Amino acid sequence: MKLLTLKFILIFIYLISSTSSYAIQQPNLKNLVVHKDPIKLEKINFKNINNETVNLNKFKNSLIIINFWATWCAPCIEEMPSLNRLQANPVFNNLQIIPINVGRDNVGKSKNFYKKLKINNLEIYFDKDVELANKFLLRGLPTTVFINKKGEEFARVIGFVNFDDKTIIKWLQKYD
Repeated sequence: MKLLTLKFILIFIYLISSTSSYAIQQPNLKNLVVHKDPIKLEKINFKNINNETVNLNKFKNSLIIINFWATWCAPCIEEMPSLNRLQANPVFNNLQIIPINVGRDNVGKSKNFYKKLKINNLEIYFDKDVELANKFLLRGLPTTVFINKKGEEFARVIGFVNFDDKTIIKWLQKYD
């Protein structure tokens, strides 16, 4: 009987210790998916406000956060200011945030959206034909895709994220 009790105690201790170490590794976000094997991304193109094609390789050797959003999306409106502050956060050396409007809005409407929310650290990019949204298999907005310095998607979140959260900042610093 004592041996059985000892086994249960050891299993319990193992489960507790592995759970707590796992929680430190990534933020506790309901919709966060961290890929066991990062996904290599190729031929990722989008448009800037001058309707010029931008290739993701332009931001090579940076931690890249692609955020798909739209002006009519309520969670996007709530999320964008914290994303703006994250881009300006001095703890990051090589962070590049790429907010891509998939709402088929014109440049003027997107600029007004940024002005209203006081977004001043982020550029405006577009995916008017939603080709990139389809390539990333988006299921909702906002969707945030995290890309490591090798150009591989290592995680994504579907839905709102508070990028002021210290746990998220600390987790992202590991990839910077």
